[in-house]
Order: sequence, then C-alpha cells, then structure tokens
Amino acid sequence: MKTIEFDYYLPSHLIAQHPVDERDMSRLLVLHKDSGEIEHRNFKDIIEYLSNGDVLILNDTKVIPARLFGYTNQEKPFEVLLVKQLQTNLWEVLVKPIRKARIGLELVFSDELKGVICKYRHGRSVMEFSFLGDFFSVLEMIGHMPLPPYIKRFDNSRDHQQYQTTYAANPGAIAAPTAGLHFTPELLSMIQKKGVQIAYITLHVGIGTFKPIQTQDIHDHQMESEYYIIPDETKEILISNPSRVIAVGTTSVRTIESFFTTNAQAGWTDIFIYPGYRFKRVDVLITNLHTPHSTPLMLASAFAGKDILLETYQEAIEKEYRFYSYGDSMLIV
Repeated sequence: MKTIEFDYYLPSHLIAQHPVDERDMSRLLVLHKDSGEIEHRNFKDIIEYLSNGDVLILNDTKVIPARLFGYTNQEKPFEVLLVKQLQTNLWEVLVKPIRKARIGLELVFSDELKGVICKYRHGRSVMEFSFLGDFFSVLEMIGHMPLPPYIKRFDNSRDHQQYQTTYAANPGAIAAPTAGLHFTPELLSMIQKKGVQIAYITLHVGIGTFKPIQTQDIHDHQMESEYYIIPDETKEILISNPSRVIAVGTTSVRTIESFFTTNAQAGWTDIFIYPGYRFKRVDVLITNLHTPHSTPLMLASAFAGKDILLETYQEAIEKEYRFYSYGDSMLIV
C-alpha cells in the first residue's frame, strides 16, 4: 500500500491556528461507517450517540512545555525540543539550527536550567541537563508549549490551558491527544450521569504522532515507540465489560490494541495500525481530522475504510471544517 494513497488537498485557511472559544462548541462530523451516512453536529451533541453501559476511554497524558530556547554567547537562540526522556537529566532532543548541534554545545536556558549535547542517538542529539529543583517544575516556568509545525505562530498563555485536556494528569507528552481537547468537565459529568463508564489510560504522545511518513510504501515505515500505562481498574473494565468501547483519539486506540496484542499492561509500543488491521476491542472512535500521509490518518482509515474516510474528508473540506490539532472533531460509529 502506497503512502500517496493517503494524500488529499487541504486549503491552508482550514488549518486551525487557534482553539475555539469553548471546547465543546467545535463542530462534530458523524460518520456511520457501514452505511456511509454523514451528520453534521456540534461536539456537545456527542452525548446523543453514547448509551448506558458504554465505556469511554480517555488518554490522561499531560503535555509538558517541551520547547526551549537556549543561548551560548551568540545573540540568536537555539531552539530545543525535548523528544524522549532517557534518564532523569538526559533527553533525546531536536536542535535548531541542526548544523550547529555539535557534541559539546552548551546552552543556557535560564538561571535554573542549562544543557550540553553529550552524544548522538538514532540520528538525534542527546542533551544532559543541569537544573535547580525539580526538572518539570523548571519547565513549567520557562518552557513553551510544543505546538505542531502547521500552527504558524508562537505559543501564548492560552495555549498552556487549551493545548491540554481538562483531565490531563500524567506529565510526559510532547503533543496533545487532540481528540480529548473537546471535552469539558461538565460534558464528562453529563456523560457519566447517562450511565457511561469513563476509564483512563496514559500514552505519552511523542514526535511520531505528527511526523509524516517518508517512505513510499507504508509497510516500510517504522513507528516511533511511545510509553503507555493501563491502570488495573481500566484493564478490568476492558476485559470484563462486554459493552461498546469508545476510544477517544488514536492514542487511546493504540494503547488498547497494544494491550490486547501483547497482554502488557505497561511498556513501549510501536504498533502501526493501517487498513487491513482487525480491531480487537475498539468499537467506536472519536478523533480529529488528520494530516495527509500521517499515521493517525491511516489508523482512522483502518477503522472506517480508506475510501469512505477520504470521501468524508472531502465533504468536511466543502463544509469548511477546521482541521488538525485545534480543529473540529469526528465520530466514527
């Protein structure tokens, strides 16, 4: 299967650059995958598609302010993106400008945080940090939210709240599980009152989530591994509850399917889901509208069917839905 088969043209003005004013007032495109029927709703209407006894799975990872600006004795700063924590003070990072990212490069980010490139790993720099106090607390003070590259602006104070789900609890992601951005505490409370069981998993979203596939054949693509945890309570629900499982986001799907593939409740997963995959425990998918050539688009294609999904995307474009991380939502039933 060729990567080019997952291409489509999106006018640039449909790439959402800012979040909507109220999370649950984003639009909701409902796709009935068996019939091909499409409905156009608002996200708060999603409760109408949930039933007593359903299980709603949410990813409670928390985005860390992983974008840093460090200085040497030059005026122009280096940009550093934290990619993967290897040890307490050791991180795999992306550095710009990359041509100057040499071993021994020392950067000062603030009085509390400094770093030096100590080696290379898998084609990326590894930076050793020295800091005062707790590393993540320092990040909260000086770090910037790692907005994806198609958002053509710097982050602001609003992004620190809006590029984060309202139920985020476990720091470690460098990208938001964007399907969950639409839920408000009030909406989740209403969903629970309807008899829907809400359970949580954690998958720390990494750089692979928004990285386009570079290979011509999708089978040649290697997913970047991401760390996940399924709490005992959620494991018990997934195993013993025969009701529908509604996964919020592709990261929740990948976590659930990883568990039912390997039986590992925690660990690193590089599961790559594309058309032809047979889902083991996910019945309904809530997701955003994804970038061309991306692994989330391929997962959604596997769930809905590639042709019907891309046809639905064309209707979303015609109806001027907002796409990508801060964009509108899609429910596939």
